Amino acid sequence: MIQSTNERRQSGQASWTAEFAAWFRALEKSYPKERRLFEDPFAVRFICTPLQAATQFARLPFIGRIVPMLLDRFGPGARTSGVARTRLIDDHLTHALEQGISQVVILGSGFDSRAYRIPRMRNVRVFEVDQPHTLSAKRKKLAGLLGELPTSVTFVETDLNVQQLERTLSAAGFDPSQPAFFIWEGVTQYLTEQAVDSTLRFISTTAPGSFLLFTYVHQHAIKQLAADKKTRRIHRLLERIREPWTFGMLPEQLPAYLEARGLVLVEDVNAVTYRRRYLNPEGPHLAGYPFYRAALVQVKQREAEPQIRFFRTYFS
Repeated sequence: MIQSTNERRQSGQASWTAEFAAWFRALEKSYPKERRLFEDPFAVRFICTPLQAATQFARLPFIGRIVPMLLDRFGPGARTSGVARTRLIDDHLTHALEQGISQVVILGSGFDSRAYRIPRMRNVRVFEVDQPHTLSAKRKKLAGLLGELPTSVTFVETDLNVQQLERTLSAAGFDPSQPAFFIWEGVTQYLTEQAVDSTLRFISTTAPGSFLLFTYVHQHAIKQLAADKKTRRIHRLLERIREPWTFGMLPEQLPAYLEARGLVLVEDVNAVTYRRRYLNPEGPHLAGYPFYRAALVQVKQREAEPQIRFFRTYFS
């Protein structure tokens, strides 16, 4: 029986969405090394025992292919979109670190392991922002894996639907006068419109040269989730675990929406586009769920064009 998110919180566990995202990353290790989009040795340790067993089965020759095949059949596009966007964000983050970004903020960090698996992250200040129950579960897992938590990482307990990010992040030592790279992956669809608005407005007040890479769901897809036979399974699962999608955006309105909040859209792409970049462009995994999207945004500044031009090459 699948526990609801509220039941998991009461037992000190993280949300199901955090575990599913980690599971998708863990399954990458079932592919040959030259085929993997990234290496995440932590992901399998963040998931529950049944998912760990499924991950180990997936690593068996030949018959292991059944696991991702069944997963992709149940939710066509969910896993492949998840791993492709992870690689997409990794690429942008790595470039930002190479350019001298000294602060990274991971909003709704869940079981994100970038602070521990990407070597350059050890030399910057990292702020992992999430709800207390998720961060508590993550700390326990990391303590068992690492022995000692890295001093470069600060955990910031924040419910973006309730608390102002500006207050909690500043109290944790974030320096708004220094450029930062914000990651907001797989989160906005679970928030209120007000929470998204206030978070974006805060990010726009940070230092020029700061970037935000966030994902969102097309607003039309959220409205049709229960009605469309292709997405009813997702709707039923989200209802069962009590993590419904509550917020979406319209791509055609995104530039003006961000402009009104002091931000500049660099690029906005759907899941088919970024899956095609990292996966076989002719493969069947490109089918399904095109409503997942990724947008790169820059805090307004006077001479931003050179940086914007570079980042656009990542989406081309």
